[in-house]
Amino acid sequence: MSTRKILVTSALPYANGSIHLGHLVEYIQTDIWVRFQKMQGNTCHYVCADDTHGTPIMLRAEKEGITPEQLINRVWQEHYDDFKAFHVEFDHYGSTNSSETREFAERIYKKLKDAGLIEQRTIEQYYDPIKQMFLPDRFIKGECPKCGAKDQYGDNCEVCGAAYTPAEVKNPYSAVSGAKPELRNSNHYFFKLSADTCQQFLREWTRSGTLQPEAANKMQEWLGAEGENKLTDWDISRDAPYFGFEIPDAPDKYFYVWLDAPVGYMGSFKQLCNSKGIDFDAYWKQGSDTELYHFIGKDILYFHALFWPAMLQHAGFRTPTKLFAHGFLTVNGEKMSKSRGTFITAKSYTDHIKNTEYLRYYYAAKLNGTMEDLDLNLDDFVAKVNSDLIGKYINIASRCAGFISKRFDGKLGNIDSAATAEFQSAFKNGEIAHCYEQRDFSRALREIMRLADVANQYIAEKKPWELTKQEGKDAELHEACSTAITLFRDLTLYLKPILPVLAGQVETFLNIPPLAWNGTWKAMPAGHTINTYQHLATRLDPKLIESMVAANQESLQPPVQSEQRHAAHQQHTANKEVARAEKDFEPFIGIDDFSKIDLRVARIVNAEHVEGAEKLLKLTLDIGEEKPRTVFAGIKSAYDPEKLKGRMTVMVANLAPRKMKFGMSEGMVLAASGDAPGLFILNPDDGAQPGMRIK
Repeated sequence: MSTRKILVTSALPYANGSIHLGHLVEYIQTDIWVRFQKMQGNTCHYVCADDTHGTPIMLRAEKEGITPEQLINRVWQEHYDDFKAFHVEFDHYGSTNSSETREFAERIYKKLKDAGLIEQRTIEQYYDPIKQMFLPDRFIKGECPKCGAKDQYGDNCEVCGAAYTPAEVKNPYSAVSGAKPELRNSNHYFFKLSADTCQQFLREWTRSGTLQPEAANKMQEWLGAEGENKLTDWDISRDAPYFGFEIPDAPDKYFYVWLDAPVGYMGSFKQLCNSKGIDFDAYWKQGSDTELYHFIGKDILYFHALFWPAMLQHAGFRTPTKLFAHGFLTVNGEKMSKSRGTFITAKSYTDHIKNTEYLRYYYAAKLNGTMEDLDLNLDDFVAKVNSDLIGKYINIASRCAGFISKRFDGKLGNIDSAATAEFQSAFKNGEIAHCYEQRDFSRALREIMRLADVANQYIAEKKPWELTKQEGKDAELHEACSTAITLFRDLTLYLKPILPVLAGQVETFLNIPPLAWNGTWKAMPAGHTINTYQHLATRLDPKLIESMVAANQESLQPPVQSEQRHAAHQQHTANKEVARAEKDFEPFIGIDDFSKIDLRVARIVNAEHVEGAEKLLKLTLDIGEEKPRTVFAGIKSAYDPEKLKGRMTVMVANLAPRKMKFGMSEGMVLAASGDAPGLFILNPDDGAQPGMRIK
């Protein structure tokens, strides 16, 4: 079978901050997938780079009294060390501030310009007269035009959540110098994303199967209905002073950081090609039969699913084979919080927990290949590591390896073929491999841990600790322990993409070559010598988690300041909370009002797309009545209808039927949403049955 040729990238971390546990979801997910591909024998290159341009980099370097180049070089090393600590193994890790990235950015720009897709326009923008620079929206602050909250950014209010333009901000001031900004004209360059050729290409490309279903639905919202032009042209230029690449033939005009950031994928890969003799065009030319995959967070889907493919297509390069978007990380069910000590950097984790493969395992157990958010519950983290990795997996070797060394001179004997039959079947049917390929790591681990249970049950039935005390049982003891060690090897093969370092230690212990995911299942032969067992992993102590959280809280203690300033800060925080409460909560109602609403548990019997509807799915709901109900729900952007079938939810059963364009809607399903992206239908607890009333 011919091997695949694959190029894989992760989103480029910005060189203005540390890598934290939220970032690591993506890089660990990508690394696991890449390691699996390499174990399959595929040619797979994994590249990434630091995203190094923009106003924040320039201003931070200025504040620290160093050059931008010195800043990005220092942060690059910090990022590289963090990734290495978590065993994220890039084939090349570069920087967007490279000659290769500049070359590709200029080439793409010129191609777009030749195609008539670049247009120059005069825009009005705020200017800082003291710093003598035009200000990005995030560097303008003032009073929210909606709620009046002070010290809000120029594009949105953190108190009431309103979005607006900088020109609407009341009493604006520069966040850089504090000066009152002036409105001035400037010539900017735009990529004509609204052009018919871009619109038509994106409609076809976003429906081609390149995106996950929920991502494809979101793209259709942004694109609008056929014949509707919702995309606006994209401002790709910034004025000097700016840290980045100057636009050819446009003095003092620079490429906006988001133009050259994805081009950094190409620049980093080009550097790998130069060092390894790889054919760059084979992976990036239009019509290439190689595969290109981008792993990204759902927050940057807009750039990667619209701007980036449109740029590539119209500049003569190939577009990605697939975009894989993941959700956000929460810790203990909430956003990462500095006040609670759960905004944890990669460095802080390694300083306190040290074993980074524990986090790789936990993330893998939560990742399912969708855009759903992932929660790091710290108590569950400890429990799962200790239960699965130590209690189930490591336990197999620790219970049996000693008998092989002490009683049989480290040599394996015959194996119990009946006991290995289920493992052989698992290898042959390829279900675990399929789960890895689909990035459904959680499902893969459920099957792996099921097999670990099978292995532990076998050991419990054979009781080698009792066989060793009985006369004439040496052959049975030898077979039982050799079989258990063989099953342990198989589990290690399956876990290797997630736990590469631990797998390497097991390979040394078993005295075998590196485990690869190809060929046929084979037992280690009788007489094969294994090495003396050394302890492979220890239980995760909850106190380490506690000390990590405490350390992050301690690092946030504010410096000593006057009582007056502290009181003002408290009042400002209180005002924000009041404003949020007024926004988030409706006026109180009485119990009589609530009792009028008939909420029922419902099973989703069927879910399907509605032809001609941009936001609706048609749901068929069983609520315990003789005939199922039909409900049209505006959840198309968030859910693949196939994955809704069979799920339980909650519906308003006594809502008056509503005649819609697509049919009669006989109720309403309940869903949660907030300031963060996402829409989440409600699920009752296990055991709830269709028709049960919620009260």
